[in-house]
Amino acid sequence: MDYSIGELSKRTGVKVPTIRYYEKEGLLEAPLRTEGNQRRYQASELDRLGFIKHCRDLGLPMPAIRDLIELSQHPDSPCEQADQIAVTQLREVQLRIAHLKKLEAELERIAASCQGSHTVTECSVLKAFGDHSLCREDH
Repeated sequence: MDYSIGELSKRTGVKVPTIRYYEKEGLLEAPLRTEGNQRRYQASELDRLGFIKHCRDLGLPMPAIRDLIELSQHPDSPCEQADQIAVTQLREVQLRIAHLKKLEAELERIAASCQGSHTVTECSVLKAFGDHSLCREDH
């Protein structure tokens, strides 16, 4: 079975311009075209697009996705590079979470500092947003 770009989009939840972008970047094979020049995708492109979308949902950057696709073309190769990509992405997510926790703590402190009990000129929230030196720690 083959699919139009619209059908591919509906089945995967990936927008048509993004599918075209992935083609341009070489993540998807150039599709066959009908006599009317309509793109027609095979089941393998549907699977590949699902793979790309899931990788993007997991926050993987495009170069890592490209590397994973390249690795998948060599099924008998060791998977060490794939493991490393997963570990690197995990570390990136852990760093972002740590940053977000600091940000959360600082925002909780700022929000609790005023609670609307002052005028705007005395508002500690506005002062804190306007002066980074009033923050307890770097965020």
